[in-house]
Amino acid sequence: MPNPKAIKVFVLDTSVILYDHSAIQNFQEHDVAIPITVLEELDNFKKGNDIKNFEAREFIRFIDKLSAEHKLQEWLPLNGKNKGKFKVLMHTPSALDAVEIFGDKNDHHILNSALQMQRERPDNKVVLVTKDINLRLKARALNLVSEDYETGKIQDVAGLYTGNDTLEEVPAELVNDLYEKGHCEPGKVLEAVPKDNHYFVLKSFKSSVLAYYNSAEQLLERVDKITAFGVKPRNAEQAFALHALTNPSIKLVSIQGVAGTGKTLLALASALEQRREYKQIYLARPVVPLSNKDIGYLPGDIKSKLNPYMEPLWDNLKYIQNQFAESSKEFQKIRDMVDLEKLVITPLAYIRGRSLSNIIFIVDEAQNLTPHEVKTIISRAGENTKIIFTGDIYQIDTPYLDSQSNGLSYLIDRAKNHPLYAHITLLKGERSELANLANELL
Repeated sequence: MPNPKAIKVFVLDTSVILYDHSAIQNFQEHDVAIPITVLEELDNFKKGNDIKNFEAREFIRFIDKLSAEHKLQEWLPLNGKNKGKFKVLMHTPSALDAVEIFGDKNDHHILNSALQMQRERPDNKVVLVTKDINLRLKARALNLVSEDYETGKIQDVAGLYTGNDTLEEVPAELVNDLYEKGHCEPGKVLEAVPKDNHYFVLKSFKSSVLAYYNSAEQLLERVDKITAFGVKPRNAEQAFALHALTNPSIKLVSIQGVAGTGKTLLALASALEQRREYKQIYLARPVVPLSNKDIGYLPGDIKSKLNPYMEPLWDNLKYIQNQFAESSKEFQKIRDMVDLEKLVITPLAYIRGRSLSNIIFIVDEAQNLTPHEVKTIISRAGENTKIIFTGDIYQIDTPYLDSQSNGLSYLIDRAKNHPLYAHITLLKGERSELANLANELL
């Protein structure tokens, strides 16, 4: 049994629950408390189809079940071996009053609850857990220990899996073998077995070849630069991405890269190239409200409100369409697919709850999703479905996510080395020299 004095008390705020409704079960032998203000705020989130509404409802159901025969102001044992206890903190007067110092806001009532717990449990370390950076800073200003919610967080973002490697000084005969036979034994080139669907640039003194590790055949196979619906790869990483996107044995693909590297364009072009293999193509992205205001703040009907968010996706479609003459069958085919809803561009919220069978599902700006949202999307995949996530883990628009805790980073870290999954990090911007200047110098 742990030393009672070694037990910590974690006070969770609303942002943690909306990020992960099962958070209170992830603190092992330590105790967890929720301020009553958090329950009040969750009540405002329980209605709706967004993932935060789902998280709020699931947490409320869990607490209802947990407290069925108990009072919430008592310490209740959390289910599971070596688990701590849980209670709800009520408002009580405090000598150090955060509301008096910072103003009358819910966040400051949550601070007061944590300060109250600090007085009640002087022998234990009390920690406020929040994904709100500003709230963490205010807590520390009151000499209250405060931390981010770490579960599911990637510790080494700089070392995140890239999906490909470049090998120098490869024997010329092995490069020739890959060109002539199309494959070779990985042991002739690599000291260890590579990750499933890992890509390589193999360079000899005079030539080079692109390859990937086919784990099903246990062979290094040559990767050819293919064209997808008029879009040609401009570098090795784009060639790898198109290979993964069009490989029928790879059902889950993620593409990470800064703006202008071609993530969405490659995903959409590959989907159009495979249109005969799937019933529909869905291209979706999460709607991140401007300045954290709800889209109801914007003028017009629902279509007018959402158009600004979907416009970048339409731009990529128009770019592909303009590779062809207006009189060509390819140009008309794209128009027909949109008209017949064989190709649908829509906010991600409109997809949730639908059956994802026999489709290619492209999720753009996936860095703005939580790990739970990514898991929910993938878990809905039915027969003959391919899911593609694209995004830039350093360009996050939601207030409670960062490069370590977003769903795209989580997916890359957890899914690597699975035979159904491939990942590519695109490094070189191909939009224009001017766009490259912005990415490199500004």
